Amino acid sequence: MLSSATTAGLSLTRAGERVALVMPPVIGDSLFCMVIVHNLIRNGRQVVVFGDFMYALRDWFPGVEIHPYPAPAAATGLLGGFDVAALKLAGFEDRPALGPWPSIAEFQRTLPRAIDLDQVQYLSPRKLMLDRFIDYCENDLRLDGVVRVNGLQPPAGAGSHRMHRRRVAIHTGASTPDKRWLPAKFVKLALALRSRGFDPHFVVPPEDRRDWAMLDRHGLPQVNFPGIGELAGWIHQSGWFIGNDSGIGHLASNLGVPTLSLFMRSGTARAWRPCFGPGLTVVAGNWVPVGKLRERWWKQLMTVGHALRGFDSLLAMAQH
Repeated sequence: MLSSATTAGLSLTRAGERVALVMPPVIGDSLFCMVIVHNLIRNGRQVVVFGDFMYALRDWFPGVEIHPYPAPAAATGLLGGFDVAALKLAGFEDRPALGPWPSIAEFQRTLPRAIDLDQVQYLSPRKLMLDRFIDYCENDLRLDGVVRVNGLQPPAGAGSHRMHRRRVAIHTGASTPDKRWLPAKFVKLALALRSRGFDPHFVVPPEDRRDWAMLDRHGLPQVNFPGIGELAGWIHQSGWFIGNDSGIGHLASNLGVPTLSLFMRSGTARAWRPCFGPGLTVVAGNWVPVGKLRERWWKQLMTVGHALRGFDSLLAMAQH
């Protein structure tokens, strides 16, 4: 467990006290943090969330007050109005557009109770990341009746869940280039799925549309959504999801869409695989004795056949 100095601020809050929770600037970690939010609310805390990704998904979290990030210069003053401020700040240094946010040490010097949530991911190192957040709620925050969900629900007008049962959403992006499987292999995978009667669609950010012009030559459609809120509704209606190790995979899993994730390392897959809903991972090259070589060559070592066999296993899983 984390030290009492790290966690006391939240665990000692009383029902009715106000808690501010500042989300990290990444999707997957933010969805895990919403597990804390959901269980705090179930235990009578008044929680206010700050984060741009969750603000874009605010309609999917009914009953939760969610705001965009405040300006960095105003953050300390704003958070000082709460009984407790919990912050997960890892990643802010890689998002210069967010501005120079204070460090957790600065917040802890200034605010009466500031909690460092970056430490939660190091709990229970042999467990899935989602279960580490559950352990934090149960063991460190000592919340009652902890549930393994974050409260995400489809809003009115989201359409029927998985109504396009043959549609496979293929997301080729990831937070860093080293996590992205080769484009040519994604295309071959999509063509193989289409030959089996599925309807593959590529999820491409609007700014990358030109980079995937080759899809037109194969008659493979791509969708370009301006924000994650619109994307969530489309994935919610899709039958299946295939993608790299990325936050969008966690979103698909959170939406209950069976998810196949392509990972470069087995250790990362064990900890970070999407696990809100049914899902599997594919890792290639475990026979390579040197980890650095596996990381360097995983894109070449992972074949379309590996991905197709993983998808077949996902189909079998989803039928049970």
